[in-house]
Amino acid sequence: MEELTLEKFEEASEIVKEVTLETKLIYSEYFSAQTGNKVYFKPENMQYTGAYKVRGAYYKISTLTEEEKAKGLITASAGNHAQGVAYAAKLSGVKATVVMPTTTPLIKVNRTKGYGAEVVLAGDVFDEACAYAYKLADEHGYTFVHPFDDLAVATGQGSIAMEIIKELPTVDYILVPIGGGGLCTGVSTLAKLLNPKIKVIGVEPAGANCMQESLKEGHVLTLPQVNTIADGTAVKLFPYIQQNVDDIITIEDSELIVAFLDMVENHKMIVENSGLLTVAALKHLNVEKKKIVSILSGGNMDVITMSSIVQHGLIQRDRVFTVSVLLPDKPGELAKVAELLAKEHGNIIKLEHNQFISINRNAAVELRITMEAFGTDHKNQIVSALTDAGYRPKLVKFKGTYSEM
Repeated sequence: MEELTLEKFEEASEIVKEVTLETKLIYSEYFSAQTGNKVYFKPENMQYTGAYKVRGAYYKISTLTEEEKAKGLITASAGNHAQGVAYAAKLSGVKATVVMPTTTPLIKVNRTKGYGAEVVLAGDVFDEACAYAYKLADEHGYTFVHPFDDLAVATGQGSIAMEIIKELPTVDYILVPIGGGGLCTGVSTLAKLLNPKIKVIGVEPAGANCMQESLKEGHVLTLPQVNTIADGTAVKLFPYIQQNVDDIITIEDSELIVAFLDMVENHKMIVENSGLLTVAALKHLNVEKKKIVSILSGGNMDVITMSSIVQHGLIQRDRVFTVSVLLPDKPGELAKVAELLAKEHGNIIKLEHNQFISINRNAAVELRITMEAFGTDHKNQIVSALTDAGYRPKLVKFKGTYSEM
């Protein structure tokens, strides 16, 4: 395959139907009201493996000769691509080998094995695992399935744009997360082929904006501090992105925390960080009354990470906060504070009563109160009530979770 063509995209769109779940657009009343646009989500987080990656992998396999299929596939990945290749290979009846770094969490290793792939652990980081995968490919004649820098893989990912435009022909903007660039290449190229008026916006993490910097310089750059598999720029696909992507938005990590909470509360959906990029980007678009589709690229997130993000999100939104007040060291003072907070509808999570804040214990003890509020206005109302009562409250910054202040 030497170029991305409409014929190839049409072929891929039919072929991937054999392995994908139907991910119809979801209209978001919440984000539409927030942005003044009509916002829709393309929920690829609901695919069988939890991400869109199976599309590119399955179409790539369909382009191989019978001889190549007989020899088998190999790839390197510790994430969604590993599971996508394993699942696609299983459904195609092709042997797949996935090389993962030795540091890969066991749950990811077992999931990949569960889809029928042989997992080889090699190297401490992705680059080392990838080098070993290429070595095995040369030794055994395996076909290497690159996570993103492959025209066939990008064509398979582009089937997402075909589905979006068939369902919403009048779409004005499509927001696409960018890691390596395979998804963005496929979606942007096909969208422009079908309707050049559609604006395609790529979205990257602010701390890993490899594609944005590459477009500025006019050639592929590498950010040495960023993991290659997550954010390396696709060399083969770069010209397509140059031609078809209208703009790139970058997102800070703090914005992803808020976006995660919004998706859980308003849509009851788990979306991983890469998929949340397009959700956070909605607030950066300086447009109104447009039809916008955000691609939610995946939903594979472990529960510990989810718990941490929820906690930090509640803190960011002033729905959980901590204040420090000084009380006279005598019986009944704690009860007075508790009664005041109850009147203000503050829900106490944790109390820390420190009698040793002052050498003169008769003067004061410190009480740190962590509590839930309805938001910033309610938090300020509680702090004002404590101030009016003479407690001189001071807000305490969180260092980590609720227990680390």
